[in-house]
Amino acid sequence: MKRLLSGNEAIALGAYHAGISVAAAYPGTPSTEILENLAKLPGPYVEWSTNEKVAMEVGLGASYGGVRTLVSMKHVGLNVAADPFFAASVTGVRGGLVVVSCDDPGMHSSQGEQDNRHFARFAKVPMLEPSDSQEAYDLMPIAFQLSEEFDTPVMVRTTTRISHCKGVMEIDEAASWQPKRAHFIRELDKFVMVPSNARKRRPLMEERIAKLALWVENFPKNEMIIQSKKLGIIAFGAAYQYAREVFKNASFLKLLTTYPLPTQLITDFSRQVETLVVVEELDPFVEEQVKAMGLKVRGKEFVPPIGELTTDILEDGARRVGLLKNGRKALPQKETQVELPVRPPILCAGCPHIATTFVLRRLGFYRHLSPPQADEGGKLPAGLRQGGIIATSDIGCYTLAVYPPLLALDTCACMGASIGQALGLEKAGVPNKIVAVIGDSTFVHSGITGLVDMVYNQGSGTVIILDNDTTAMTGHQGHPGTGISARGEKVTKVDLELLCRGLGVRDVNVVDAFEVAEIERTLRRCVEIEEPSVIIARGPCPLKERVAGTPFTIDAEQCDGCATCLRLGCPALIREGDKAGIDQTQCVGGACGVCLQICPREAIVKAESKIA
Repeated sequence: MKRLLSGNEAIALGAYHAGISVAAAYPGTPSTEILENLAKLPGPYVEWSTNEKVAMEVGLGASYGGVRTLVSMKHVGLNVAADPFFAASVTGVRGGLVVVSCDDPGMHSSQGEQDNRHFARFAKVPMLEPSDSQEAYDLMPIAFQLSEEFDTPVMVRTTTRISHCKGVMEIDEAASWQPKRAHFIRELDKFVMVPSNARKRRPLMEERIAKLALWVENFPKNEMIIQSKKLGIIAFGAAYQYAREVFKNASFLKLLTTYPLPTQLITDFSRQVETLVVVEELDPFVEEQVKAMGLKVRGKEFVPPIGELTTDILEDGARRVGLLKNGRKALPQKETQVELPVRPPILCAGCPHIATTFVLRRLGFYRHLSPPQADEGGKLPAGLRQGGIIATSDIGCYTLAVYPPLLALDTCACMGASIGQALGLEKAGVPNKIVAVIGDSTFVHSGITGLVDMVYNQGSGTVIILDNDTTAMTGHQGHPGTGISARGEKVTKVDLELLCRGLGVRDVNVVDAFEVAEIERTLRRCVEIEEPSVIIARGPCPLKERVAGTPFTIDAEQCDGCATCLRLGCPALIREGDKAGIDQTQCVGGACGVCLQICPREAIVKAESKIA
């Protein structure tokens, strides 16, 4: 049976047909759709975990219980899950455990670009890389079988293009969900990693990799395609697809096992070609291993180590070093090419984060000094010395408030870091008032421990939890603070106010996310007290809970063109000539009303009022 599926959809279906009983993940592009698709299928237990570390721990426990388990995350999520991921390599598994890491070359939706293939070598676990949706589907039962046969977690690594691009593929019509029966066998030497047991397990990891190195030599899906004796390309994943398009007449060694490498197969391939090339995105992970084998190989001299690879980049590089003369046939160009307008990254119309970040911009007034310059005495401007709030941010929709016109945020590093950064700035002696901004999902993910640290170490910062009751940036998934499971069912909801008070914060405030004056009044009070405080700015995401409201319009006679409303960065607010205007197709009207509150001329009114 043929199906049109993305790589993520194929991974989900392949894992389902492999008989998984448990799947755990934390949403993060480009991996999110794996668990979302599993949640649509009957049978397995699926969960949005609190964070990737917890997902990995849930997966490891299920594996110890003898069932097949899938854990998925984006590349930076594996940083969070690293501790139990490495532990899984030491203890080994009972039921098959597959960890899917979705890398993001080019950082389409990530704060950093990293090559997670290094994790496989670091943890000494086997790694498989599909180059299309069909291989993503076909590799899942193999990965689980490999995990159980060699007593190891297996890493399946994809990239954004494999995760999201769709392809026509063949599905096993007879396949169905057939899980294993859960059973736990008490084995202290294997599952309890006190030092005496861990020392016994360590040599087994080396023996396992040695056995896997023999297994990959005969893996039938590693494919050698001999077309030319002059040029041989080693490639895998999305890079294989690019290389096949650019080097149409070259010979190819397509690898699906990228750790450990089939060294004998690579050696045999190298003997059949004059020039050996590795085409891979990001780091020279395979190229360096091939060089360590003593083979002469080319690669990163023309394939860039930064960003997402494309056929154009690959072809240009190959021409530059003389590997390619007659390239791809250029497509005919149209006589006129229309340049699409650039869309700046902005918050949505009616977003509950707009009012809070607008207040932060107003109170962090030193941001108007761009860039801040030291005076003749080497001192910072007065705005930085006095009063201006520093806002440490976290990762979520609200991070878009770093862009003009809001310019409301000062730092953003990784999930959950904003609270710890705020405490660090305070303890370093920075005189400014410091506010940590974090979303409800991110707070539950990894912000709670930061708040515990702030309370325990006598900090006095203010934490703003922007609570829109969802994980909005990745597509409105549930989290413990929503009370909605991965399957959309109502479950116990974690009360953020009670949680913060339980952690020892005495000053906990809940404000309407659309009330500018209330937010500013509460924030001004909180930053002045000498103890930790929490402000929960609560309001629904307009894309999740669209509330019908009469849109606003501009009273042109009252508007003097001051552009105060435009500083909100709301896409419904536009400039019409020398005055403001409102795109009523985007405006949510009374469901928001932030622009109405800040207009100094009271020139923003309900559309029906203006018409009347």
